[in-house]
Amino acid sequence: MKLKGKIHIFGDNIDTDAIIPARYLNTDDPAELAKHCMEDADKDFVSKVEAGDIIAAGKNFGCGSSREHAPIAIKHAGVACVVARSFARIFYRNSINVGFPIFECDGLFNEATAGDIIEIDAVKGEIVNITTGKKYTSEPFPQFIQDIINAGGEIEYVKKKLLDKSTLV
Repeated sequence: MKLKGKIHIFGDNIDTDAIIPARYLNTDDPAELAKHCMEDADKDFVSKVEAGDIIAAGKNFGCGSSREHAPIAIKHAGVACVVARSFARIFYRNSINVGFPIFECDGLFNEATAGDIIEIDAVKGEIVNITTGKKYTSEPFPQFIQDIINAGGEIEYVKKKLLDKSTLV
């Protein structure tokens, strides 16, 4: 899987309240959550983001609560993935659960500028800043996690496995 898009940059410790403020958690509708994505970090984010864009962030992205609403809001706002220096562990796992790709990469955040175009080879863990020509690496997920993400999340992955009788023991 290859992803290519314009990056939007956020700093360190972007918590789940900045990603999807608690005042909007009276719904679990992904389209409604997407309307408020990153609202408390950048009030204009939703009007600027285009399908396929990428978030680049600093350390501890997604810290705070355990809500799965955060990666769901980002995914349904049209963001292709997040590349961060590091992720809060619960956000990391929730992203996999909902089929949203994330990549840990220290160098990109330090050297990129908002609006740069980057391309990511998710299988190889290669990240190229097309704008600057700089290359970076990210540890790719093992195949079974890539399969979960490609299926659209854990629930869809399990449904697919249950329908494929050859995988049942």
